[in-house]
Amino acid sequence: MIRKANIFLFIIALILLTSCRSIKNKGESPPIADKSKGIEVAKDISHVNAQGSTVETRYSTPEGFRRVKVEEGSFGEFLRNQKLKPYGEKALYYNGREKPSRGIYDSVIDVEIGDRDLHQCADAIMLLRGEYLYSIGDYDKINFNFVSGFKAEYKKWMEGYRIKVDGNNVSYYKASEPSNTYEDFRKFMDMVFAYSGTLSLEKELEIVDVKDMEIGDVFIVGGSPGHAVIIVDMAVNDDNEKIFIIAQSYMPAQQTQILINPNDEKISPWYSLKDSDKLRTPEWTFELDKLRRFVDG
Repeated sequence: MIRKANIFLFIIALILLTSCRSIKNKGESPPIADKSKGIEVAKDISHVNAQGSTVETRYSTPEGFRRVKVEEGSFGEFLRNQKLKPYGEKALYYNGREKPSRGIYDSVIDVEIGDRDLHQCADAIMLLRGEYLYSIGDYDKINFNFVSGFKAEYKKWMEGYRIKVDGNNVSYYKASEPSNTYEDFRKFMDMVFAYSGTLSLEKELEIVDVKDMEIGDVFIVGGSPGHAVIIVDMAVNDDNEKIFIIAQSYMPAQQTQILINPNDEKISPWYSLKDSDKLRTPEWTFELDKLRRFVDG
């Protein structure tokens, strides 16, 4: 009887110990999958501030690096200060479904994309550019080309003109009184999204050597499908090595995401091109000669 009692007590103690370990593990962050090696690896979050609400405040620079200076009121400052959704929230598709984050993105830019399948990769970049120009009142520069070659100008939209599309024939027509509300601007951008894409955007941008990259530059491959990502922050070390953070939308339409770096978890979401012949992102690989820039900086 004594032996049976001791065995019974041992089993009870083992069950309690296992339960405690299970409870503790529930509070721990899950490991990040390293699919290339088939193992689970821990994610380095030493430079992630979960309470930060912008790109700049959420991500500190890795050791030895400092953020590059940007001019006040510049596109670079605008991108660096993009508002992010609370840390851990998922990117939403246009239909409200959540996009899984594991292996793809670390944060989500807090952007309203509507309920139509419009806000894809090039569209997200054009919206960031348009939002910046709208925020500083530079309305004359808010224009984007349709794939057909038609130049959509927000200045005309402000004057009450709308755009008629009949196959490859595109034209303006007078439709309303002049207006310049934010709602007007977003309706204009929806029109741009519907008839523009990577094919048209790539042609609008100027070629940039990768060694001269800046915040606001775009890696882009025009096509159907094509893809594009935009640099939203950058840092440098004493050896003038640049690292950067990139953002993307994708297909179908979805909120813009801050991509993880699948090549180096230690600095993710920062990217480095040191000793690299391509830019490898979670959902696309770019040749380094695909870097482009908006003509007006």
